[in-house]
Amino acid sequence: MEFQRLDVLIVDDQAGVRYLLDAIVREEGHRPFLAVNGQDAVEQAKKINPHLVFMDIRMPVMDGTKALEKMKEMGCNCQVVIMTAFTEKDVIDRARTNGAFKCIIKPFDIEEIRQIIDEVSRKRFPKASAL
Repeated sequence: MEFQRLDVLIVDDQAGVRYLLDAIVREEGHRPFLAVNGQDAVEQAKKINPHLVFMDIRMPVMDGTKALEKMKEMGCNCQVVIMTAFTEKDVIDRARTNGAFKCIIKPFDIEEIRQIIDEVSRKRFPKASAL
């Protein structure tokens, strides 16, 4: 069976974070899409219906928790990983309440990102990953 690619939306207002995650997603054989804030993420999600989203919390225009809420309201069936440099429990709890799959703290470990991508790929395409 052919390798199944994930469509991965990367949402962060910091270009360096977007660049790093883009490189990791490509190295793992998946398709990255980039957004610079929550509003951009919601628009991208409407177009591509991603399998996985890496989303920063604190961004201009629309923050990550509000974007996550809007994506879930519009029926986006994706796994969302919230990324934050802040460990504010109420922010993380709100993200989880709104359907976040995981919350990771910046700076994150590149291996952790790879493991998340692999985990979502195995859940999304169980037969393809069994080969």
